This record gives sequence, structure tokens and C-alpha cells, in this order.
Amino acid sequence: MRFGHTDAIWSGHPRLTAGALYATGVGADADVGPRVAAYTARAAARLGGATESEFPEVLAWRRAFSRMGLKPTQYRCAAESLLRRLRKEGKLPRIHPVVDLCNAVSVAYAVPVAVLDADRIAGPFLTVRHARGDERYTTFGGAIEHPAPGEVIFADSAGRAHARRWTNRQSGDSAVSEHTSTVLVVAEGMHDDGAQAVPELLKTVAEELAAHWSADPTSAILTPSSREFVFGC
Repeated sequence: MRFGHTDAIWSGHPRLTAGALYATGVGADADVGPRVAAYTARAAARLGGATESEFPEVLAWRRAFSRMGLKPTQYRCAAESLLRRLRKEGKLPRIHPVVDLCNAVSVAYAVPVAVLDADRIAGPFLTVRHARGDERYTTFGGAIEHPAPGEVIFADSAGRAHARRWTNRQSGDSAVSEHTSTVLVVAEGMHDDGAQAVPELLKTVAEELAAHWSADPTSAILTPSSREFVFGC
């Protein structure tokens, strides 16, 4: 399977730094609590000096959302939403060990991280692109939505949208569950230091997955000239 962004996404967002990671052999049986606590503590310490809306990583995504015609305070990137929840509640939701780890790493770096069950994506392509308007998006509650034409989505080869408004909301179709054994992790930054932060973030995720599940993740940083990540082959 291949993951990547269209030319229109790259040209419209020249500050984008994107990376993807693929790992097999994960599960719901690991105790990730201590590592989650460490990463959330790092984020909490940073929130002690400023709110998430002041972070350059978040401001960059807010500008990107504005360029897409979205109100940034109505539609937040996933990292901002998690940081906001951490600031208000003092903790993140516990969902699944892999998701919990990636959410904690996401707030530590203030960079949106998507975690998808790779076996529930219809290949051969998963593409970040503008919606046509006929794609199907399934909410976590099972409702069906159709992204508006022009909206940035993660679309598979069957026309299913696995994320809406780019980094705003993931789909129930590829949500990680207790049955998940294979994941695709996507990290995307828009800020000036994204070229350094995204590779470091992916390295951190790879090390954590290897430590907790003896997984052997593969990853890649995507660029306009090398914009596809081939995985699951």
C-alpha cells in the first residue's frame, strides 16, 4: 500500500513536513502507563508557561486551517485538542495502548499524530487530498458523512475518508481496537522547526513500539520530491 499527499497539498502548504510509520505485531496487552505519564508531564510543563494556542506548532496549524476556510477555534488540529484537554483535565483519555502512547507523544511535541488500523484501509492508496464530495466518512458513532468538496481528507482507494479536515477528526472505519495488530502512524507539522521535530517524533514512536511489542517499525519522511511511503508489502 502507498501513503502520500497530492501535488496540490504540497503546493498549497509549502511548510508541511510529513512522516509516516508502519508497524506490525502491536496489541492491547502492553502497560504504557509510565511512558504516557512521562510524555504528558513534558507537555504539562510546557503548558505551565503558555497555553496551547500560543505554541508555534499550533499557531502554524491554525494558519493552515484559516487558509482552508475553516475557523481555527471551531476546528482544531488533533494536537491542539489533546493539549487543550490535558490543560483543562490534567490527563488524556485512555483508549488503547498504541493510541495512548501516540497521543502522549503528540502532546509532547505539539504535532498532530494519526494512528490508523492499517488492515482496515482499502488499498492500494491512502492519499491526503482534496475531497470530491462523494467520499464516505464514518464517525466513531457509526453515522455516515460526506466531506465537502475541497475539504482536505485522508482518502483510500474505496473512496472512504479516514480523516476529515486534514488533522481535525479521524474516522471510525480505521479506528484502532483490541483486534488491531498493524498500524499506520502519520505525523504532520507546519511550523518552522517541523523538519527537525517530525523525524524526531517518528523515531520516538518507533522506539516505544519496539520496546513494548518487539515490533520492527519502518518509517519515512515525505517531501514533494519523495512523497510516497510504501508499506505492508
